[in-house]
Amino acid sequence: MKTRLLQAAALVTTVAMVPVATGAMAAVDTSTYRAMDQFLDVYNRVKADYVDKVTDEQLIKGAIDGMLSSLDPHSSYVDASDFDNMRIATEGNYGGLGLTVSMEDGAVKVVAPQEDTPAGRAGIKSGDYITHIDGKLIYGGTLDEATSQMRGKPGSKVSLTLVRPGRDKPIEVTLVREVIVQRPVKWEVKGQVGYININTFSEQTGADTRAAIMAIDKALGRKPLGYVVDLRENGGGLLTQAIAVSDAFLDRGEIVSQRGREKGDIERYFAKAGDDAKGLPIVVLTDSGTASASEIVAGALQDHHRALVMGERTFGKGSVQTLLQIGPRTALRLTTARYFTPSGKSVQEGGIEPDIRVPQLSDPDYKTRPVFREADLRRHLINEIKSPDNKVLEEDVKDDPRFAATPEQLKKQGIDDFQLWYALKTVARLGGQQQVAAVTQSMASATAAKATK
Repeated sequence: MKTRLLQAAALVTTVAMVPVATGAMAAVDTSTYRAMDQFLDVYNRVKADYVDKVTDEQLIKGAIDGMLSSLDPHSSYVDASDFDNMRIATEGNYGGLGLTVSMEDGAVKVVAPQEDTPAGRAGIKSGDYITHIDGKLIYGGTLDEATSQMRGKPGSKVSLTLVRPGRDKPIEVTLVREVIVQRPVKWEVKGQVGYININTFSEQTGADTRAAIMAIDKALGRKPLGYVVDLRENGGGLLTQAIAVSDAFLDRGEIVSQRGREKGDIERYFAKAGDDAKGLPIVVLTDSGTASASEIVAGALQDHHRALVMGERTFGKGSVQTLLQIGPRTALRLTTARYFTPSGKSVQEGGIEPDIRVPQLSDPDYKTRPVFREADLRRHLINEIKSPDNKVLEEDVKDDPRFAATPEQLKKQGIDDFQLWYALKTVARLGGQQQVAAVTQSMASATAAKATK
């Protein structure tokens, strides 16, 4: 499965561009030479006898793509087009719809819509399949062709036909392209709670998160009761920024470790002194679209008991990709390590389990909509330490009497995002308790001081 990036990088990716060695490689044995001879035989036969003429570039690129796709879903060849997509994901803006999409068995699948974009406002959801663009069937085409058709001049219209698992009929939507401005972090004050929505991990995410904390303090004129950090539908991004965001809420300790092929190939990353949130309560919201860099943040704050993770089990992508440059605008995106949370847990396949499991009751499709995670991808890396059967737990919560309200009942109460509403209530309660405890401690200290005089 090869993913192109329209909005967010779905990988934890190192930022260094590492040149591939061009010197003498390790000695190859006889079987390797035989395999290479077999490859050249096939190459020459295809070049000579295929029904249409094919170029050397076509065959070589196809061979490279096939080699990398046989490894895992996240290793791939990065050509010039991919470079442009990666630049958009980490730096720029573009005219389009605000969608992250992938290719699955010849079909274009929605990984995540970006909020406050044409796609997000139209109700397109993770797991939807795009079958037609402007009435033209796109099944069997390339992902580059599909993404180029969805991008375009701001103000122009494009029609999409979607197939949503669980729905009998296709969904037709007409969207107006906009300039998709990537704002990795949005914030607002909800009651007395600071709400920080992190939707991707691009170059400024860490700095923007710290700025959001300061802006919330300034808007209130004091510290809030606590913070809700929303990582739902966040497909990930840069490893450096996952570390920076975690560091904003931690005062000390390990954030994440990455481990390569060899036992001694371990790199650890630690928090620097200073918690920008000053120890106030934090709830981290997650769902099945919370992936990769987002899982590093959720796992670090959970393991250090710095935050309650609330919502649904995360995507389960626990691998690190490195860009190995092989040309001026070409590279290999190769899986080079697995990452582990501070407690030594790998999230590969199993994801991060929430401390408090809260379903999205305000979504009419939450009980029937299929869930798409890393373990569903072909050739995904296997986690040698198996997690319990999470599907049983997910079914159990649907019958919890605390979560019996229907979307219609919630709408009447003015609740259009049940998970966020529940998180805000939780932070307000914890923050209130913390304030009472602080006042009680202060009064006790003052009384003790008087008694000693």
